[in-house]
Amino acid sequence: MSDLSVRPWRNAAGDMSREGGVEKLSARDAKRPLETARTRLLVAGAIFALCFVILGGRLVQLSLLGGGQGQQHTTEHQGGLLTLQRADIVDRNGALIATNLPSHSLYVNPSQVLDAGEAADKISRVLPGLARDEVFRKASAKGQFIWIKRNLTPEQHYAINRLGLPGFGFEREERRVYPHGSLFVHTLGFAGIDNSGLAGLEAARDDELRRLAKTPGGKLVTALDSRVQYIVHAELSAAMAEFKAKGAAGIVMDVHSGEVLALTSLPDFSPYEVNASSANQRFNRATLGVYELGSTFKAFTTAMALEYGVVDLADRYDATKPLKVARFTIRDDHPQNRWLDVPEIFIHSSNIGAAQMARDVGAERQKEFLDRLGMLSPLPLELAENGRPLSPRHWREINTMTIGFGHGIAVTPLHLINGFATLVNGGNRTTPTLLHVADKPAGAQTGERVIARETSDTMRMLMRMVVEGGTGKQAEAEGYLVGGKTGTAEKATVGGYKKNALITTFVGAFPMDAPRYAVLVLLDEPHGNKATHGYAGAGWNAAPVLGRIVAKIAPMLGVMPLLPSNDEEDRDQIQRLLVRADGEGRNFASF
Repeated sequence: MSDLSVRPWRNAAGDMSREGGVEKLSARDAKRPLETARTRLLVAGAIFALCFVILGGRLVQLSLLGGGQGQQHTTEHQGGLLTLQRADIVDRNGALIATNLPSHSLYVNPSQVLDAGEAADKISRVLPGLARDEVFRKASAKGQFIWIKRNLTPEQHYAINRLGLPGFGFEREERRVYPHGSLFVHTLGFAGIDNSGLAGLEAARDDELRRLAKTPGGKLVTALDSRVQYIVHAELSAAMAEFKAKGAAGIVMDVHSGEVLALTSLPDFSPYEVNASSANQRFNRATLGVYELGSTFKAFTTAMALEYGVVDLADRYDATKPLKVARFTIRDDHPQNRWLDVPEIFIHSSNIGAAQMARDVGAERQKEFLDRLGMLSPLPLELAENGRPLSPRHWREINTMTIGFGHGIAVTPLHLINGFATLVNGGNRTTPTLLHVADKPAGAQTGERVIARETSDTMRMLMRMVVEGGTGKQAEAEGYLVGGKTGTAEKATVGGYKKNALITTFVGAFPMDAPRYAVLVLLDEPHGNKATHGYAGAGWNAAPVLGRIVAKIAPMLGVMPLLPSNDEEDRDQIQRLLVRADGEGRNFASF
């Protein structure tokens, strides 16, 4: 008998059975190794999951709260949610023009750095704007917290994090972001690296922006219109290039509410690279620049003479030859060499006629009238960058006469357009503002009345005539009744004027039958070219720029164009809106 025949065997409940003389494992024994392996896998998986949760939680904590020591966080946390310190700024249509975004800043704890030289080499390669020696100096210094670079980009943050350098860490901060770049830089200004407003609205409304940030949905709503701002900026940029100008400024204002829809000063600069910008770029020509604005002041002189009853439209002045006053001689740039009535003085921009009108009004009344329009003191705009007008200390007769045609007094472009708004809106002085005014019915008037409605109506007619047949012909915009006044003046210097260095301006409004918006275009030292036959006056450069701006912004602002019509009744109706007759029954405008 073999050994196999005498081996014990187990029954069905046992571990072994015998079949054909061969011992076999039962089903239960076969499953036991699989169950053991499954158990081990579950335990290992649970351990890995626990580690992942712990590490993930720590990463979330570091990313939200930061991992630095000795530095107070600039971001507040309420209920575990990130609360930004500075409220958004939006335009009048709700478009975002300034906001805060979370960012990371790099710091070093020198006591934990293993190799300062190696760290400096690697970091300076990732951040080429940082000098290698500067990083090395900070990484070798004493202390536990030193900033290396504030407000990294996500790419920079990722690249430095990958280096895995001991002693270097990140702080969670905030960065002010301007989605339109430099487009609004002279109105919004900019905030510093610590989120404090340093210029523009950011500085003027710093406390309010911080307060609004703590209010659910809080934001600062401006009067600005991104669409209008873009058009003004683009047209001014093109004009600067075409006429090789040193600078430019443009403003669009609601003549009834005083809201500033667009305000541009060129050249401008990036709000992210303020230190790299020049003083010329940072200078706000629209609100801080103070200039003698030439013949645009003839609008105030004419309105003043009409308001005080010194003249009516039929009165005439001798412009047959230059006017001598003491040792001064006043000449016309476009001499007509004849007697001119009041509308002709305005249309042909006669210095001689305007000087005589101003003399007849007198110094005291001239000063009082300009003060009524706000031309002699700073305007209360929501910017620190506000210029103070310059006027004579002793207002003599010669001052009165030269101010009559825009010399001897200097104001900002904002003063000029605000005064023009008063002339065309029915005579009510408004206060310019960069903030949105509560919605009112279209054309609803604000401010105090400072001139008679009849004077305003007459000035609207005269301004329209300037565009129809005077110095502002190129300001015409098809389909829209544009009116305004040109101004060309040599730049004032110490002791005189700088020859061939001009400030050219066109300021106007539309539609002149029921004005809603005023527009100003200013070019700083433009040059003539082939297209202008070498002329550099406002009628050749500032006026056509304004016409193009009006043609583009009017439709988006809801101003409907006049449709061409041969219907005599329609033409007569338009004529009645604008045309007045003098005592001889002459019409001063025609269609």
